Amino acid sequence: MNFILFDELNIKQQLLPLTFTKPIAYIKWGIITIKEKWDLMLNTSTSVLTDSYMQTMFRLNTSEKSIYVNAAIVPNEELINEITMLKPNCGIKNGTRLIAFYSVQSQFDYQHAIQLCTETNISFLQIKHVVDIFSHNGKCIESDFELITKNKTSAPLSNTNILIGSSSKLFIEEGAIIEASILNTTQGAIYIGKNAEIMEGSTVRGPFALGNNAVLKMQTKIYGGTSIGTNCKVGGEINNSVFFDNSNKAHDGFIGNSVIGSWCNLGANANNSNLKNNYKNVKLYNYTSQKNEDTQLQFCGLIMGDYCKVGINAMFNTGTVIGVGVNVYDTNFLPNFIPSFSFGNSKQLEVYQFDKFIETIDLTYQRRDLKLTKAEIDILQHLYNTK
Repeated sequence: MNFILFDELNIKQQLLPLTFTKPIAYIKWGIITIKEKWDLMLNTSTSVLTDSYMQTMFRLNTSEKSIYVNAAIVPNEELINEITMLKPNCGIKNGTRLIAFYSVQSQFDYQHAIQLCTETNISFLQIKHVVDIFSHNGKCIESDFELITKNKTSAPLSNTNILIGSSSKLFIEEGAIIEASILNTTQGAIYIGKNAEIMEGSTVRGPFALGNNAVLKMQTKIYGGTSIGTNCKVGGEINNSVFFDNSNKAHDGFIGNSVIGSWCNLGANANNSNLKNNYKNVKLYNYTSQKNEDTQLQFCGLIMGDYCKVGINAMFNTGTVIGVGVNVYDTNFLPNFIPSFSFGNSKQLEVYQFDKFIETIDLTYQRRDLKLTKAEIDILQHLYNTK
């Protein structure tokens, strides 16, 4: 069967700026992306249906017979069983949200499909808002841990380390290096990816996930509910935050209750506030309403889109949203909302010249022996032209 993970428009809008440059299915939530969760549980390779300007980069396999699945939903065994039992022209929904639909047409019509769906009583985890990514990240780490490590044996933990809690909640992939650090699994699982490294003096509390080839610099302090993506380098203090792949915060500074996109770099001593002085709920810029809206959360830090650069000593206030391709430097608090392709500081923000932006990103890729592709440039050019 051909499975397609589709972007639901109103949810995609709630996940901006992260979904400016990637489909919902490619959001890392827990240890792996939502797409990778479905691929593992379905034992197949899914494709994605997303905005046309991104479709050339993110594969879509069309077929007259396909099951379309809402990409904002995390699979579980009950849900997988119900979806794989669907008959043609039938589907399941949760209230007004389409969960999955077995289509026998070459084109997918959401509104028509949902009329043919029946209500499901299965419980599942789903993204509804950008803050859900860090708020429920711990749950995703725990479920991914069970999925990924089932019937596998962990590499041994070096005796230079201290493990607090059960070793059954610690999994170390092949090639990972951990020395002279403290790992605490009493509050949640800890997963260490292939060829990752935890340098000396680091202290880690689960739930925590460190991606392949990622690095915790010396004396890094990690609190639970945190995921660090593939090829990331981080240091300082991080609490309940998600770093997408290829992003760095290699020095001291605090990041809490935040989501940092791909290919970002935060300079030394960059910090964010995650709690208001008056302890009231945090408001966050919403791209749909174009105003700050109540998150219903007391703790909420920084939401940063892909390809952003932040200078040393930068300070981000509680509930800050930064778009795609932003380059800022300041020692004062930066604005709570910075539009995509902005360059400057709190006193003056200018439009980042596209050729200068691409030049910087291309150099960032070269440092990792990679090359910025035409498909990536086309996506960024579209966003720049429509900002």
